[in-house]
Amino acid sequence: MVRHLHTLALALLGGCGFAGSETRCGIAALAGPSLLLEQFTKSGATLSQIPAGMPEIIPVRIAAGAAQRALVGRSDSSWVIGVDGPLESKNPPGFGVLVVDPIAGPTGLLLFEGPPIPGAPVLGQVNLGPTNLPFHGLRATVAAFQDSRCPLFPDSLRK
Repeated sequence: MVRHLHTLALALLGGCGFAGSETRCGIAALAGPSLLLEQFTKSGATLSQIPAGMPEIIPVRIAAGAAQRALVGRSDSSWVIGVDGPLESKNPPGFGVLVVDPIAGPTGLLLFEGPPIPGAPVLGQVNLGPTNLPFHGLRATVAAFQDSRCPLFPDSLRK
């Protein structure tokens, strides 16, 4: 059953030719982050520390929601990713996942509802104004979880 769901989701992410651009991007926005979370079950995908080469600015996206930029910094004891402005979300996020592409390096941070991933190391905090959330790290090829016409982490948010 899980294999069939993966096949269906990947086919939908690929845009199978029957969906319009808005529909395709909506499906990709829902399926991509969900499939990405499953990578925590794969050996070697979970990060135990922040990778070298963290950018000063990184895109942040609420899973299946809007994206915006964030500033990356280091406090005395950990990393802090400060979201640049309020995030529009019906339900407040509970944790973040820093996505590190094996080739491109740190590419963005996804915010999810619910409790953090059990057993995954906390790499730092995401600051959302009055709220701080823990974030984990995940090594994954981002292109496998998005439609190239609707990127999870738009380049325009890296500046």
